[in-house]
Amino acid sequence: MTNKKKALFLDRDGIINEDSEYPHRPEDIVFKQEIFGFCREALAKGYIVVVMTNQAGVAKGKFSEDDVRKLHRWMGEQFLERGIPISGFYYCPYHKNGTVEAYRRDSDCRKPKPGMFLAAARDLAIDLSASLMIGDKESDRIELPELRSYVVKSRYSDRTYDFETLEQARSVLQK
Repeated sequence: MTNKKKALFLDRDGIINEDSEYPHRPEDIVFKQEIFGFCREALAKGYIVVVMTNQAGVAKGKFSEDDVRKLHRWMGEQFLERGIPISGFYYCPYHKNGTVEAYRRDSDCRKPKPGMFLAAARDLAIDLSASLMIGDKESDRIELPELRSYVVKSRYSDRTYDFETLEQARSVLQK
């Protein structure tokens, strides 16, 4: 018998909010119109919502980890005001071509690698085989065979997507 939860893992930029050039402040965020309804439906079907995001802007000196944490706090508040608790925000500040020495490295937490997902599963008691990942890039297809990963069409996935819209992705949410 397991008490593990199923999670809806969401990429941030491009799925939760419009993808713009290195968004890192509340004024940079324009929420996708359908994201709140999508999350409400997931919650109603027993999922917890967890945000998973590569934030290479830290490694490239565009903003700090503190900026990322502040933005995630604010985003969490925006969701909660709409009745949607976000169970966790996970981000990877590393990039192998970063300009900030401390963040210039290949990392197991950078999607598609599974590090952030394994940490979330451990931290939040998540059953990865009952969970889903929704993103907008090929790198959102996580290197975990038991985790079902789907890509919504974007400028990054013109030929390799599973769904035209986030609305269509609702079909993968199961009771």
